[in-house]
Amino acid sequence: MLTGAHVVIYTKDAEADRAFFRDILGFRSVDAGHGWLIFALPAAEAAFHPAEENDKHEMYFVCDDLRALMASLAKKSVRFGEVSEEQWGTRTRMMLPGGGEVGLYQPKHPVTFQPAKKRKVGTPEKAHRRRRKA
Repeated sequence: MLTGAHVVIYTKDAEADRAFFRDILGFRSVDAGHGWLIFALPAAEAAFHPAEENDKHEMYFVCDDLRALMASLAKKSVRFGEVSEEQWGTRTRMMLPGGGEVGLYQPKHPVTFQPAKKRKVGTPEKAHRRRRKA
């Protein structure tokens, strides 16, 4: 049985990009050992597009209000590429400190997941801990 998906982002500055995911985007993480952080991501979906070659992949974060999210992240010095209107959504690229980019878009199409409860970007997700009865 499949239990999840694991995204790998190759970067020239892994420490800077890990700090960005932790401190700017507020994603919680686990330490897989020796400081190797693995981040929890929002709900995900996969789409398959026709292409001339295989093994080309892109990652996009999905949001419900692209312009508002960009304004919020810009206050934290996050830089973006140009915004473009597509048939399927409004999109941009978010620049990572390590020199890479991650897509960001507001879909115009139905999504496969329930939108997450709103939380301010950059606010860490609260860890849910069960109290043990003595």
